[in-house]
Amino acid sequence: MLTLYGAGIGKGIAIGRAFVMQRSAVEIPQYSIQASEIGSEVDRFQKALEDTRIQLREIESQIPADAPPESKSFIEVYLLMLKDPLIEQQPAETIREKLCNAEWALRKHSKALVDTFDRMQDPYLREKKNDVRQITSRIQDNLLHIPKQSTTAHPGQLEGRVVISHDLSPADTVQFKNQNIMGFVTDLGGPTSHTAILARSLKIPAVVGLHGATRYIRHDEVVIVDGKRGAIVMGADEGVLDRYRERQAYVIRRKRELDELRDAEPVTRDGQTVKLLANVELPDDMRAAQRSRAQGVGLFRTEYLFMNRTEPPSEQEQFSAYSQVVRRMKSSVTIRTLDLGADKQVDGGRSEDPTNPALGLRAVRLCLHEPGLFKPQLRAVLRASALGPVQVVVPMLSSLNELDQVFDMIAETKEELRQRGEDFDEEIPIGGMVEVPAAAVSADLFARRLDFLSIGTNDLIQYTLAIDRVDDTVNYLYDPLHPSVLRLIKLTIDAGEKAGIPVTMCGEMAGDARYTKLLLGMGLKIFSMDPTSIPEVKRKILEADLRRLPDEAEKIMACGDGNAIRDMVVAMEKL
Repeated sequence: MLTLYGAGIGKGIAIGRAFVMQRSAVEIPQYSIQASEIGSEVDRFQKALEDTRIQLREIESQIPADAPPESKSFIEVYLLMLKDPLIEQQPAETIREKLCNAEWALRKHSKALVDTFDRMQDPYLREKKNDVRQITSRIQDNLLHIPKQSTTAHPGQLEGRVVISHDLSPADTVQFKNQNIMGFVTDLGGPTSHTAILARSLKIPAVVGLHGATRYIRHDEVVIVDGKRGAIVMGADEGVLDRYRERQAYVIRRKRELDELRDAEPVTRDGQTVKLLANVELPDDMRAAQRSRAQGVGLFRTEYLFMNRTEPPSEQEQFSAYSQVVRRMKSSVTIRTLDLGADKQVDGGRSEDPTNPALGLRAVRLCLHEPGLFKPQLRAVLRASALGPVQVVVPMLSSLNELDQVFDMIAETKEELRQRGEDFDEEIPIGGMVEVPAAAVSADLFARRLDFLSIGTNDLIQYTLAIDRVDDTVNYLYDPLHPSVLRLIKLTIDAGEKAGIPVTMCGEMAGDARYTKLLLGMGLKIFSMDPTSIPEVKRKILEADLRRLPDEAEKIMACGDGNAIRDMVVAMEKL
């Protein structure tokens, strides 16, 4: 028996025979054209763009009517990408200037866009390069008249199978779902890609980013896909298969039980109220947040509005997006100011490679460095605050001097709006992200100046342990239960409690039910997460007796043995 590990998608289990996809690499031709051929070559490129738009709408029509609304979100993202000047306009300009063929012009600019994403430090944003590859690949297929199939399978061949592929686009995923596949495994991809998001919403167990899957898994062999553990099991005997079948049945029962808890209030057994919020990135994500009964938006990532374009969004465009979210969520919405780096400049160009982008000009540092980028966002957020309860949270704070500059800029922006006669919340709460160790160590100082704190565990863990969690050579060191990480989290929670301000956790740790009782024991009362994680975390809260958790959390905090800490966290599940 052989087990391989990647990034698990969903909590389901699939058992079936492997169907290994083989798609030959497409060679992009490069050749010169005559000046007299420019018009026809540009027309050919524009026809490929239009064909791609038509195909995307056809795929959208194939998504099951009862699928969650977010299942279609990738279509709108792809259609927006088709309007990106680097894709829609600049290849045509290159055809005219360089007298080259459309395929090569598209390749040149799509590579520039992929490189831009690849240089971003944020793992979530970095994964968006896969969307660029997938949409430009579809355009190239139209230019080269390659049939719109990523597989050699015929109708019916995939039914009951586990698809093994180098990569899958969201469009492939929809089509495979309609062919009743059991699950899929890919060499590439990450847990926040559009393919992964779609797989979750369509309830397809999957493992992505499993390098070498197409090499190690044989066509037609029986494989087990464990979406929760991110594991692929090959060569299992009947005993192992039976155990996984039992787990399959358990997952199905568990899902029904969680559905029954949807309308339950998140209150512990001893009557302590906990708040569960949603992380969102687009207005359309609000449907998932509302369906999961989120009690507000704890993190609205604004970066997506700034991506796939050469000019930043206008104040009005941002106001439109923010106001949609505020109107649809009656309770508080926390909007994070721009959290991009200098690797994607305001004018769409790229700066020279920084020595270390993780420690460079990004997040609040970039915003303070570029007031022309920051002020329109602040105006849009403040205007949205007139429509409902809005909070602002500033990412990557590391010093009180930065905070003073942010306060000054907010004050200036408020005065600008007063002069324009615009309405806004004069007392809009301002919070800070605790994701740099310096901010956690000085959390008591920040807590005196801010209205709330929000712990971003993804970056806090990376900066504390000096590792990149998407780097395959060191990501095994990424450990939310490392004693240093837990101590920084506890410092922040205690600082908030002492200052009398709320503390939220909005990183992935907040949405991982394995850590819910530990975090409750450490004093955390506000969790913000992907809407799909809310039911499982709510269940843990309903099971918890908060009177018994703090003592256990203290024992864990005092322990320096990583393995012992994990065992103690598992033992807390019974409390």
